[in-house]
Amino acid sequence: MLRQILTQKLSQKLSPQQIQLMKLLQLPTIALEQRIKEEIEINPALEEGAETDEEVKDDLENENDEDAAKDEDNQRDDFSISDYMDEDEGASYKLKANNVSPDEERKEIPFSVGVTFQDMLDSQLGLKELDDREYQIADYLIGNLDDDGYLRRDLLSIVDDIAFSQNITTTETELNQLLKVIQEFDPAGIGARDLRECLLIQLQRKNPRTTVVDLAIKVVEEQMDEFSKKHYDKISKKLVLDDDLLKDVIQEILKLNPRPGNSMADGQKSQQQVIADFTITNEDGELTLSLNSRNSPDLRINSMYKELFGEYSKEKNKNGKEASMFVKQKLDGAKWFIDAIQQRSQTLLFTMNAIMDYQRDYFIEGDETLLKPMILKDIAEKIGLDISTVSRVANSKYVQTSFGTFLLKSFFSESLSTDSGEEVSSREVKKILKDCIEVENKKKPLTDDKLTKILKEKGYNIARRTIAKYREQLEIPVARLRIEL
Repeated sequence: MLRQILTQKLSQKLSPQQIQLMKLLQLPTIALEQRIKEEIEINPALEEGAETDEEVKDDLENENDEDAAKDEDNQRDDFSISDYMDEDEGASYKLKANNVSPDEERKEIPFSVGVTFQDMLDSQLGLKELDDREYQIADYLIGNLDDDGYLRRDLLSIVDDIAFSQNITTTETELNQLLKVIQEFDPAGIGARDLRECLLIQLQRKNPRTTVVDLAIKVVEEQMDEFSKKHYDKISKKLVLDDDLLKDVIQEILKLNPRPGNSMADGQKSQQQVIADFTITNEDGELTLSLNSRNSPDLRINSMYKELFGEYSKEKNKNGKEASMFVKQKLDGAKWFIDAIQQRSQTLLFTMNAIMDYQRDYFIEGDETLLKPMILKDIAEKIGLDISTVSRVANSKYVQTSFGTFLLKSFFSESLSTDSGEEVSSREVKKILKDCIEVENKKKPLTDDKLTKILKEKGYNIARRTIAKYREQLEIPVARLRIEL
């Protein structure tokens, strides 16, 4: 049975402005510039440039007028925005002026372009004597190569794809023949279906074919599994090789390129450059923090839209009210966005200042062993903000120092206790771990157990599984895979 009841509850919800601020807060500098451009494109009431004193005064007067107009619009009739938008009357004003002074500083991010990987291979394909049908099939095969230059798809599935998309009937045998043509292209190894085939293609194209090259081909053909696992004793036993000859064979294989497609990366892809969001300078022990706003233009509200709102708000007919509502919506959106950008800058500086003070010794010396254990909660409590806000600030942001540019979240680390009871950062332990591995005997690399004993001797009481976790985070392989002859 349906019935009506009266209830009262207390709930907390984020306003659209707060949601917008949270999204802007997690954007790095290079993404923020793009976001500002998008907002300028979709909101004509927003434009680049700093507000003058007269415009600020006009804003205060307009706010009072808006409050008075609000009371008059409370009893407005229902109407649709589409009625106003469908009118044939066009605006006689420009939404943006392109007046640029010759002395004005250009704020641009450099980028590089070049010939794509596929274009390089297509140019070589055009030099082969193939008919139109064969050329079309070979070009389809090139299109299926991944960024490493491998053809990882099954040929039978490609046969079906070509029949469906190109309306060409072919066979697996014909695809194999055309793939052999592609495998003759530069760089050597292109068109291979796995690592073994990639290395063989490069070795077979060696000229002259020395004894070492022939033995390297034999190792890749017959003992690829043992080679990948660095079971060199099994290889030397089966091929009856002494240590010096085995070392030459291994070095010959290691000189090959396992990802030939990447050798063209400089010309095929735009270079992604890291742009620091913060800059810390050290002047005689005094740290100075600045926020990178070079590519973030000043924003202001379009004065023409302010005048339009004043004119339409005086009209009492349906179209006038509709136009007034439309213009007001754009003006409010522009104000919210400008306020969110300003609040973002203040929050970023506030949070980064707390991090800089917390890790002051590190930012002065640049020594990783001086990093203090620091988690998001430490900074959140220090500045009185939520942990999620600190996390958004640390996400994808970079800080530039005199000793390098670093990802902000890399300064956050857990704490570990030494035998003396002192708390140290896990970054310090990783640094010691990395140093131990760099100076180890490569013929007998240090195992995780030995590394654990070394760190315990230095006063760090750490479990072996923790050592393994830190080693994986440093992208260092296990001892067996670090063996060198």
